[in-house]
Amino acid sequence: MGTSLTRETPAYLNLLENGDLNRRAQTAAAAMRECLLCPRRCRVDRTREARGYCHVGRLAGVGAAGPHPGEEHCLSGIFGSGTVFFSGCNLRCCFCQNFDLSLADRGYPTNPSDLAEIMLSLQRQGCHNLNLVTPSHVVPHVLSALVVAAERGLRLPIVYNSGGYDALEALQLLDGVVDIYMPDFKFWKPESGERYCHAPDYPEVARAAIREMHRQVGDLVIGPDGLATRGLLVRHLLMPEGEAETDAILRFLAEEISIHTAVNLMAQYHPNDRLFLYPELQRRVSRAEVERAFAAARRVGLSRFV
Repeated sequence: MGTSLTRETPAYLNLLENGDLNRRAQTAAAAMRECLLCPRRCRVDRTREARGYCHVGRLAGVGAAGPHPGEEHCLSGIFGSGTVFFSGCNLRCCFCQNFDLSLADRGYPTNPSDLAEIMLSLQRQGCHNLNLVTPSHVVPHVLSALVVAAERGLRLPIVYNSGGYDALEALQLLDGVVDIYMPDFKFWKPESGERYCHAPDYPEVARAAIREMHRQVGDLVIGPDGLATRGLLVRHLLMPEGEAETDAILRFLAEEISIHTAVNLMAQYHPNDRLFLYPELQRRVSRAEVERAFAAARRVGLSRFV
């Protein structure tokens, strides 16, 4: 099918030319020896296959990869967003919809050369972008593969599709590499972070990460073909009994990030059979709750819904 319809030059090509992309990959790989690359700060030696909270060692695990027609339209376009689903996770939320990858750690161990070939295959299939799903714990692996792929002709823009639990040190390695950041902002209350993913610092970390992401790429830019070329797109999964947290998150985005922040208020939450300890999560959100979330966004001035 050829190359993507995206017409912008991806940011990482400049870093490839001056050698900085390779230097960043080496820095990230070295940091795995006492891993502090996510907020868990496990300090394990992943180069020797020690595994911290994410359960991923020297090699990234890839659970699935292919064109995805069901992402936001500005990413999926006509031919799909080129998704790479990594196994393992540094959050491991109890309500995760991708349990078999993030919690059960199903996926094929993949070296940088093989991961680069996956990236190039998505480009050959005509995908509009390279969509890295749950990448927070595999930043070193991604950078190493990206060097190889870019040298072999990769030209797709990079989408960093994370849970929002990202260390600033890792994000700084990605400055000038990622074109589109698409983090979740899950919880506003530390109590929720602790209860649902054993991360009471989640709200603080997510706020800092989203500020840094926006500093790097700014507001979401949509090209004349309807495809995103650069910028920040924030996802927020609407949860049962979560209206107060939703309101606070939306106010933060409007007042402290940008009134032009692109937001996806997602209503697809559904309970799983592992939630017997969480009675408050054992139902879907109602239509009225969804309508109130959009009304709350409009009240604080947000209007870019994707």
